[in-house]
Parts: sequence; C-alpha cells; structure tokens
Amino acid sequence: MDGDKICESEVQKKLFALQNEKYKAFNAKLVPTVDPKTMIGIRTPALRKFAKEFAQSPKNLSFLKILPHKYFEENNLHGFIIETFNDYDQIIAALDDFLPYVDNWATCDSINPKALGNHLEKLLHKIEQWILSDHTYTVRFALGTLMRFYLSDGVFCEKYLKTAASVRSGEYYVNMMQAWFFATALSKQYKPSVVYLEQKKLDVWTHNKAIQKALESFRIPGDQKKYLKTLKISRGT
Repeated sequence: MDGDKICESEVQKKLFALQNEKYKAFNAKLVPTVDPKTMIGIRTPALRKFAKEFAQSPKNLSFLKILPHKYFEENNLHGFIIETFNDYDQIIAALDDFLPYVDNWATCDSINPKALGNHLEKLLHKIEQWILSDHTYTVRFALGTLMRFYLSDGVFCEKYLKTAASVRSGEYYVNMMQAWFFATALSKQYKPSVVYLEQKKLDVWTHNKAIQKALESFRIPGDQKKYLKTLKISRGT
C-alpha cells in the first residue's frame, strides 16, 4: 500500500471513530444529491475540530492530493483544512484543485477560508474566473464568495451586482445561490439591489426566489418587504 493509500486509510479510520448514525440519517435528508452510502455521519463541530488538529500534521498535504474522495465527510474535511491556510496563493491553488470534485451544496457552502478576505482585489479576479465555470459548485462557490466578502459598506460596488446577475444556469443549486446573493444584497445594499428586480434582470424563478428569501429576512424593514411583494413575477406574465 503506497503512502497516499495509507494516509487515506488512516483518515477514514479516524472519521469513522467520530460517526453518529442518527446524525447520518438526518444529514442524508438535507443533502439529497449525495449517496447515503458515502456518508459517515459526523457533526460539523467535531469534524472541524479534527480538521484543525489534522492540519498540523504533514500528512494533511498528502490527504489533499487524494482526489476524488470516497466519503462526504472526507470532502468536508478537505475544505476545512483549506480554511486553515493563511497564504493566499496556497488557498487558491488548493481550491482550484478541489472545487471540480465538490458535488453538493453542503460541502460547497461550508468552505470559508477567511484569509481570502485580506486579498479582495486579487480575489475578485478569481471569482470572475470561477463564475464562468461549467461546473455547478464552482459557480455556486464563486457566488457565495462574492456574497460573503463584497456586500458590506466600504467594500461594496454596484458592479458586483452585475457580476452576480450575469450568471444564467439551468442548475437549481446555482440559481438558489444567486437568489440568496440578491436577497442578502437587498438586506445590505437595498437601493442599488432592488433595481435588478425592478428591471427584471434575473430569470423568473431566481427573481421570485430572491424576493421570497428577502421577505424571510429579519434585516429588511416592513416597508421594503411590502414593496418587494409587488415585484413578484406571475408565471403567466
């Protein structure tokens, strides 16, 4: 057995030691696109704790080379290890290697390397590359990263809305993230964001889903929600 296989076997053994069967059944319902047979069943705090510990071992770099992974939790562990990196170029290289293998929304959305926030100018160029990908979860990750880092006061620029609105996809998990992006934008940058709904710059499903999610937000005042309801598009129009 070569070194990578030994590393993979060791990691899987440690992951199964953290297994929670009840949580596995619960989580399988939340992530229907993942084969339940590939789920171990590990609560996220326990997996993150293990990731922080494992990231201190030189073996973590060997583990990151083992793609594709067999188990859902191995993919999440992979993402959590990337989160521990501080070097921008190392993070981007690791993401470029890993994102093509991400196959579900939960793994995609759980990856949040906070160190990227220290390099917003360079990161924006990378987001613009990812958003053109033909891989569902690379595009979703790009939209999520744009939402996470670029909607706050002092950082926001209207062109970010244009970038997010430019996405056209037949993929549910891309369109849902696009709707989430605009619902969040409405809560943080209402005036420039509502224009995209007034001018119907999104496809109908995403447009209406963004409004739905905005109406569910506690951060959007009642008068704005009342107006947003008037912007819903009827399927018959």
